[in-house]
Amino acid sequence: MACHARICTPVAQLGLPELQLGILPGLGGTQRLPRLVGLSKSLEMMLTSKPVKGEEALGLGLVDAVVSPNELITTAQWWVLDILECRRPWLASLYKTDKLEPLGEAREIFKFARAQAKKQAPNLTLPLVYIDVVEEGVVSGPLAGLWKEAEAFQGLLHADTCKSLVPGITDRGLMPRQVRKVAVVGGGLMGSGIATALVLSNCSVILKANDKSLQAGMGRVKANLQSRVKKGNMTQEKFEKTMSLLKGVLDYESFKDVDMVIEAVTENVSLKQQIFADLEQSCPPHCILATNTSTIDLNLIGEKTRSQDRIIGAHFVSPAHVMPLLEIVRTQHTSPQVIVDLLHVGKKIKKTPVVVGNCTGFAFNRMFFPYTMAAMLLVERGADLYQIDKVITKFGMPMGPFRLVDLIGFGVAVATGLQFVQNFPEPTYKSMLAPLLQEDKRLGEATRKGFYLYDERRKASPDSELKKYVEKARSISGLVKLPEKDIVEMIFFPVVNEACRVLDEGIAVKAADLDIASVMGMGFPPYRGGIMFWADSLGSEYIYSRLEEWSLLYGGFFKPCAYLANRAAKGIPLQKSRM
Repeated sequence: MACHARICTPVAQLGLPELQLGILPGLGGTQRLPRLVGLSKSLEMMLTSKPVKGEEALGLGLVDAVVSPNELITTAQWWVLDILECRRPWLASLYKTDKLEPLGEAREIFKFARAQAKKQAPNLTLPLVYIDVVEEGVVSGPLAGLWKEAEAFQGLLHADTCKSLVPGITDRGLMPRQVRKVAVVGGGLMGSGIATALVLSNCSVILKANDKSLQAGMGRVKANLQSRVKKGNMTQEKFEKTMSLLKGVLDYESFKDVDMVIEAVTENVSLKQQIFADLEQSCPPHCILATNTSTIDLNLIGEKTRSQDRIIGAHFVSPAHVMPLLEIVRTQHTSPQVIVDLLHVGKKIKKTPVVVGNCTGFAFNRMFFPYTMAAMLLVERGADLYQIDKVITKFGMPMGPFRLVDLIGFGVAVATGLQFVQNFPEPTYKSMLAPLLQEDKRLGEATRKGFYLYDERRKASPDSELKKYVEKARSISGLVKLPEKDIVEMIFFPVVNEACRVLDEGIAVKAADLDIASVMGMGFPPYRGGIMFWADSLGSEYIYSRLEEWSLLYGGFFKPCAYLANRAAKGIPLQKSRM
């Protein structure tokens, strides 16, 4: 943007993604963009981190010409000569004013932007810093704006938000290595979704699976891309070029020159251990060995290898090519260089990375394990299943806990639940409802029957037959009608309780990590600021008292942990860092 002119290709994507890293655009980015595209559009681009393509950029004024790739360099050279010889204007973007709104109108835009930022992400001060910096340049001039930008940048670089997105890494001075070729092991929904995300970012990808799974996996990647073509988000030419980046294989022969492998097979410990032993033999010494496991301890997965420093968790949330969260799981052996490399890959494929520690379920899944357990407990004690989903959706979640189980499938839900019960037996509730449905082949949306019935378009509707399963599983009745407030609290307070354990054990560095994960991965309503911010809006004392009350009535599942009890006793917010 500091150039006198800008030229790009039609498929080029231009944007400012710094918000996702907890910093702001430096070197005048916050001052030049408003002067090139106008105040409203510049704030939108910066606060959403969404890029624009070539033709839109031309219409906005961000670029001055759009040409084909084979003409790009030649055209740029001619423009340089034309500007040098005064055949084209010599423009300094920092001093353009024709796109800036009048001061009165600008103030209204800033006022609206602040209100929206506070509503959508009340826990984040970073968007407000962006707005302040841009406003300084509009009101006091570009030089004043540059000074404020530089000052704010330095402050943000060492702030909690930046450190929670990239904890413990920013001060090491490590540069990411280039990851050009990635292999994905597993052709299921997760494997094909990860492969889709990678090829969409121009990574060369090898997809390995057995014959049947490979065909299905390649077909899913193709379908994901064709969906973009149908929606007008991708040209047919781009589709064909993107598909050409994907190669399907049945063995490890092609793994000799890969830079990273992401294992994405079923949650089977022995299978994963064998795969990692094979990868160690088949991949080059620099290759990053990542697993997409959602629950299994990484030390267990890498038990049969000698390459502990290269093993890392790359936990994507389904659907992997859509959901923005990438949970990067480090072990005590994981090399800092490998963490930096995966952070770079996450940024390249447009994910929001959160670095967490290693344990069963890590931070995201472990925190939300109690979510469905609490819902099952309420149903087996008399609450209406469909009312629970309705209330939780009204609260702001994309779907309720029972609709979520149907979506991910009973096999996955029961397997991950079993992992949690085995590793954290005390704060768990063992429901019989899901196993009973599983016995009758009601496995969720994939079989068109689970907690709901599904038509050919996968539209969910309540099932009257479900009552017999509920009655069979129900051990105590009496909570037939619960106020909406109690349903919300009895579903989410156990999540807050487990999040406190995750913080207490150092699995997550800061509460902000869990807020980001809850919003980006689980769909927790952004305007509530994240799970921990929402909890602090109610108060640790209140949450502790309710959990203590329920634990006396319904057992240890609700028992508040020591971390929460300590914070409540001292009146300390859950988000406040340890002293």
